[in-house]
Amino acid sequence: MLSSVRIATRQAASRGVAARGFLAIRPASTWAGVPQGPPAILGITEAFKADSFAEKINLGVGAYRDDQGKPYVLPSVRAAEGKVIEKKLNKEYAGITGVPEFTKSAALLAYGPKSTALDRVAITQSISGTGALRIGAAFLARFYPGAKKIYIPSPSWANHGAVFKDSGLEVEKYRYYNKDTIGLDFEGMIQDIAAAPKGSMFLLHACAHNPTGVDPTPEQWKEISNAIKAGEHYAFFDMAYQGFASGDTDIDAFALRYFVEQGHNPCLAQSFAKNMGLYGERIGAFSIVCADAEEKKRVDSQIKILVRPLYSNPPIHGARIASEVLNDAALYQQWLGEVKGMADRIINMRALLKKELEALGSKHDWSHITSQIGMFAYTGLTPEQMDKLAKEHSVYATKDGRISVAGITSANVKRLAAAIHAVKP
Repeated sequence: MLSSVRIATRQAASRGVAARGFLAIRPASTWAGVPQGPPAILGITEAFKADSFAEKINLGVGAYRDDQGKPYVLPSVRAAEGKVIEKKLNKEYAGITGVPEFTKSAALLAYGPKSTALDRVAITQSISGTGALRIGAAFLARFYPGAKKIYIPSPSWANHGAVFKDSGLEVEKYRYYNKDTIGLDFEGMIQDIAAAPKGSMFLLHACAHNPTGVDPTPEQWKEISNAIKAGEHYAFFDMAYQGFASGDTDIDAFALRYFVEQGHNPCLAQSFAKNMGLYGERIGAFSIVCADAEEKKRVDSQIKILVRPLYSNPPIHGARIASEVLNDAALYQQWLGEVKGMADRIINMRALLKKELEALGSKHDWSHITSQIGMFAYTGLTPEQMDKLAKEHSVYATKDGRISVAGITSANVKRLAAAIHAVKP
């Protein structure tokens, strides 16, 4: 056994070695191999904040802004939140699939009160639209009987590919946007649906396609439904803008409801971020139309098994607010009016931008600005022109030419038009 003197001597010596050679003998960090990831879209916001120009314009933000460029809380949502607080409800967990009053009303809003699917829809509250997509992707990866491959439009929301890949699905693309016409490549889309292996999965934006703002017409949706049916494909709808696109919740749900009427049993990712302004509350729903009530019961059980290890239970406050809006007759009518007001402001800003560009004598056809729909617009500007907008005119947006129309106001639309005209004379 070593004496206390010898132990103390060895400890002192080891401390000396450690002090002299610490950097040489220190093991590599566990995370030394983690690479730097590319900047997210939030990099646009950071560049905007760093710009000292008083009249700078941020067209990268994916949230509604009022005509003063400020975040907007819907009065109906304020009133609903007040009602929720007045009830002094407890803070107990919701069930795994969420607040039932919310999920029931979310299904009614999406599928319509007369839908034959309502008694066979398995639905769960989700962490907004992204969470709904992830639950759906995980369910498809686990149970879809065909190839674990999903086709998404080219282009699509930047997060779609990541959500599906991280859930274990292979991602392919189908033609959607025609950069030459700045519109829908309908022929290419139909051809790609027809060419896909039988029983493929297809992601479809129900309305207000993000990022292009280009939507099929009702007649085109009917042909898309026929093509999906002919290929025995499966439709996965993403509906993040119901009511926010046209100002009418029924019009914006046309594609989903038509597919159900035609015998499809699609699944749906639903979000209340945009149409209720509940961005930070993260309120959404994922649903699957099943063959019958018995199948719904089995699907529901598996959704619960998927959700449990992800986050156990969804948050309750935002769901209670949304439920109050959807279930209180007066608040519901008020909300419908407010959603239309937001949609109308977006539509008006599109018309103003087009008008200002034409007034400047632009020789380009800007009709796509008003024919597109929803929060985003594809301008047709190149990455180089978008760089010029930022560096020379303090107008910030994504390099693919997408702008958030919500960032346009009656006060900045003239300057924006002048900046666009300067980079694309």
